[in-house]
Amino acid sequence: MFCNDYCDCQGNPDTLENRGTKMAVTTSSRSSWWFALGLSSVIGCAAPPTAWQQPYQEQTPPADVAEVSRDAPPVADISPENPPVQLVSHLDSSVLQGPQLQPTALVPPAFHAMEQPTFTVAQGPTPAVPAMPGGGISLQEIQDLALANNPTIRQSSATAFATEHYRHQVGRYANPNAGYSGMQLADQNTDQHVLFVEQEFVTAHKLRLNENVLGHAVQAQRWDVESQRFRVLTDVRLAFLDALVAQRRMEVIDNFREVAAKGAELAAQRFKAMETAQSDQLQAEIQLNELEVLRQQAQFTWDAAWQAMAATAGVPEMAKSQLAGQLKTDGGQLDWEEVYSNLLASSPELQAACSRVNKARANLSRQEVQAIPNVTAQLQAGHDNSTGSGMINVQIGAPIPVFNKNSGNMSAAYREYSRATHAVKRVEMSLKARLAEVSRQYDSALVAVQRYEEQILPKAKKTLDLAEQAYTAGEFSFIQVLIVRRTYFDTNLQYIESLGQLAKAHAQIDGLLLTGGLDEPGDFTEGDVLRGQTFSQQ
Repeated sequence: MFCNDYCDCQGNPDTLENRGTKMAVTTSSRSSWWFALGLSSVIGCAAPPTAWQQPYQEQTPPADVAEVSRDAPPVADISPENPPVQLVSHLDSSVLQGPQLQPTALVPPAFHAMEQPTFTVAQGPTPAVPAMPGGGISLQEIQDLALANNPTIRQSSATAFATEHYRHQVGRYANPNAGYSGMQLADQNTDQHVLFVEQEFVTAHKLRLNENVLGHAVQAQRWDVESQRFRVLTDVRLAFLDALVAQRRMEVIDNFREVAAKGAELAAQRFKAMETAQSDQLQAEIQLNELEVLRQQAQFTWDAAWQAMAATAGVPEMAKSQLAGQLKTDGGQLDWEEVYSNLLASSPELQAACSRVNKARANLSRQEVQAIPNVTAQLQAGHDNSTGSGMINVQIGAPIPVFNKNSGNMSAAYREYSRATHAVKRVEMSLKARLAEVSRQYDSALVAVQRYEEQILPKAKKTLDLAEQAYTAGEFSFIQVLIVRRTYFDTNLQYIESLGQLAKAHAQIDGLLLTGGLDEPGDFTEGDVLRGQTFSQQ
């Protein structure tokens, strides 16, 4: 309005009185707009809380564990007069008072994510099926195949790489805006043309804090990769031991079946010669049939263990082959307190939980500065054809944190931090519980193996030799010899089974009690939301 009036005055010098009137009106209008804008700002800042929808407000406790334990609010009183469950509106948060979740003392020291040394994330080549040598395949060869071809290791590795790329993304500055603005284009010789550049400047080191948060997330994902590697190796080793036990059982059964077949043939000949009763022949044939059943069952067990091992290794089409390995382990009696201490020091599962504590703590620091507004600056340069001169304008603005001070996100970040510290405690207790079961299996199998090796097997072998000598001398019947032979045979099978149980318990300890080589690995779903929060200013 002002520019048009000014142009009219330039073209009509006789309207000086009208021009003064219009300028007075324009000045009055400007004053009214400034007054209205100032009044609105004052009303907005001075309005009582009841005039607006109240944001979620909560005093965020400090991250220090000692201060938290000292200043924590009491747990809500739950009694028959004050039941914990009531049907209320979801907008009313004054009725249900849950317990205040506080961090545990089991938290790692705070550090910046970039100070933590990294390790190479596993990446496997294209799956390949090797040609099995004639001497059989060893456990090491199977494990090498598993590290290269197991799909869950690749999944977890891809997640770790994706998280690292997200960490890079959340620290990037926003791109500047550039554009053109034209004003009064319909008025000849009064048009204005402006080019502008606009940039948002991030305050309070938010981008650096974003990188720190996701830096800890990268460390957690890398520890998850290491955990997955242990899970795969342990599952492959357990399946290998199951197959090896079945293979040893088949060898023992095949050796004893030759003796049983000869005994059945001899019993048939003696029955035809009317030297023994038919019951001896039938008993020998029954024993031979039982051996056939055991041989088939052992074969089925071997086939299933091979399929599980090949599938865990990521090469299910691998041709079957004999296994090369020993069931006997060198481990003796273990100090379980020392084993547990080593688990706490070496477990990648626990390291991942500690990294997530650091991530939650870093996110708490990040949310505390979210309310500090970013500054947006705009520089304009152009030309005013009405005056024939150039124009340079500068505009700077920032949101005012009046209604949203990010208190809800700060409180939520603190709860996530508390949850992460309790997850560390959960992992420690889980390791303790799993170790208790494995220690029972290990000690039970070790006692059995030692008893079989020192007493039962030597006595069973000596009894068999004496029975054979007595049968040759005519002092033992054929049935008595069959019973002694079957006892010796069953003793060897039980010894092999005990060796397998001991080796499997040892494998779980070496694998840091991690199993589940084909379970779905954890994923990182947060993406670059921190960067969006940085530039949303809300």
